[in-house]
Amino acid sequence: MNAFGKHISTWAAALFLAAFASWAGAGETVEVSIVKMEFEPQHVTIKPGTTVKWVNKEKRNNHSVYFEKEGLAESERFFPGESWQRTFDNPGLYPYRCGPHPEMTGVVEVVK
Repeated sequence: MNAFGKHISTWAAALFLAAFASWAGAGETVEVSIVKMEFEPQHVTIKPGTTVKWVNKEKRNNHSVYFEKEGLAESERFFPGESWQRTFDNPGLYPYRCGPHPEMTGVVEVVK
């Protein structure tokens, strides 16, 4: 394989890995950071059985995770350095927001 072919192969492999980097497999834990009044990443794609852990990395604010559309209770407030987690077993879209800061939104997408 010439140098051009090796470059294309390396680029294709990197693109493939980047495309699936946000996917998590069952039994794994994916972290969503809370920084600068935002969920990062704002959208995660996971497989059934995966746990999402929200970690408050702010310096002063407390936050919560509220799946309002599901009719679930808001999580307890968690302060800087604290976290809250939930395991997702069923495929679907799970939009959420921060209880005290409704402008902070995110989505968990569970796919088979």
